[in-house]
Amino acid sequence: QVQLVESGGGLVQAGGSLRLSCAASGRTFSSYVTGWFRQAPGKEREFVAAISRSGGNTYYADSVKGRFTISRDNAKNTVYLQMNNLKSEDTAVYYCAARRDLGLGIRKYDYDYWGQGAQVTVSS
Repeated sequence: QVQLVESGGGLVQAGGSLRLSCAASGRTFSSYVTGWFRQAPGKEREFVAAISRSGGNTYYADSVKGRFTISRDNAKNTVYLQMNNLKSEDTAVYYCAARRDLGLGIRKYDYDYWGQGAQVTVSS
């Protein structure tokens, strides 16, 4: 069991940067693969990025590759999403998630635990 809480969302101009944080509680955070998803109004929740348990492997959606970076610090029970060169189409609620399995899942159904979400709004 793990609980996840996102922070760091807000309003930013196009071309700017934000860093989202996801703080996890529980004694076995390092046992979970974690990922980030986002959901815009009226749209399906979509995959953004995932990171392996140790942080050695990452995977990104094509729409964010080269602009976003996922990382984790297991000693601090925290996973991050650094978002650079933000675009208006990045506007969404961003969710962090964790899964028990070892693979870097890219579907929302692959994940077992979810945070409440953080709003990111990019103005053009």
